[in-house]
Amino acid sequence: MEYSDVAICLVSALLHASWNAAVKANRNPAQAMTAQMVLGALFVLPGLYWTGLPNSAAWPWIAASTLTNVATVFALLRAYELGGFGSVYPVVRAVAVLLVVPMAALLTGDRLGLGAIGGVVIMAVALAVLAYDGSRDKIVPLSALGWTLAAGAGTAVYILCDARGVRAGGDALSYGFVASITNAAAMCWRQRRAGSPFAQVAGVWKMAVPTALAALASYLLILWVWGHAPVAPSAALRDTSAVFAILIAVVFLKEVFTRKRIVAAVLAAAAVPLLRLG
Repeated sequence: MEYSDVAICLVSALLHASWNAAVKANRNPAQAMTAQMVLGALFVLPGLYWTGLPNSAAWPWIAASTLTNVATVFALLRAYELGGFGSVYPVVRAVAVLLVVPMAALLTGDRLGLGAIGGVVIMAVALAVLAYDGSRDKIVPLSALGWTLAAGAGTAVYILCDARGVRAGGDALSYGFVASITNAAAMCWRQRRAGSPFAQVAGVWKMAVPTALAALASYLLILWVWGHAPVAPSAALRDTSAVFAILIAVVFLKEVFTRKRIVAAVLAAAAVPLLRLG
């Protein structure tokens, strides 16, 4: 990976952590998530006038990514109910990072060197340390384990779908714009019992506007990287978002920077130069 790709992945991770923190801090995270996705879809609609639609070869991947994303969100929310965000989220990302390596080899032909594989493993360990710190006594309760693993597998699948799709589509912007619209439509369908999309936006639009912009920027940046760079190391770099989320909590929410969090941050930093070898 080029240094520019590494930098873009880290910026995407920081943006991803920021908008997730804002959504999770809302009194109704599901409404906040739906609102930012709806606004994101509205923001990208004018962009399709300039980019046009992606190549037809990308559409099956967009459909697969959208369907997998809906299923993953369902599994993730169930896991959060049973296990909590602090323990479940890092494990989901760790499982996804580890699964992406063999899946990328099969679906995209990416082959990683030993250094990059080591970086992926170290990043997964860093996420597991964060999960243990968040749960205090165990990584994930048994009642939440199945949903957590399902969410991790789903995350890996839609990462690979997006990577294949953006390469088939020929342009990261056109692919990202259409995928943002289909994902918003799917989320609205999932939340249909909570009211119309615009009714959900109305109550949280002040929060949803900046989070929608951050989410869009994060997604489009990582799509651009996946369009040409190895998927597994760039996905692992993007998952430094979990570490950034901890730093945000420490700096802005005045949470304690525990020893385990320090270890996780050090491991994540050590993984970055190895992941560049991808």
